[in-house]
Amino acid sequence: MDVASKALAEAPPDDDRTWAARADSSGVALTTLYNRHRGRPSKEEIAQRQQYLTVEEEKALVAFLLLLSSFGQPVRIKYIPTLAFSIARRRTLARPNKPPGKNWA
Repeated sequence: MDVASKALAEAPPDDDRTWAARADSSGVALTTLYNRHRGRPSKEEIAQRQQYLTVEEEKALVAFLLLLSSFGQPVRIKYIPTLAFSIARRRTLARPNKPPGKNWA
């Protein structure tokens, strides 16, 4: 939860202060506080929704690449999206239809 959402959640339900007063007391920008109140997601939430791999899948890919590296096998950057696609296709939900773009890695 970001700071603005936290400030809104901690405010009492009958808080009749202005948005500027709420922003001053919470230390959050006025526009950010207002946007969270209106339901606009934070940049971090948007970025998390756009990720191709989950955190666990990323860790598995990194572990595999480090294992190959420890064996002395170089991994070409152009093969990493294909590896990510094969990992993502093993999901039961939200399976991707195509591999990530060429600059994804």
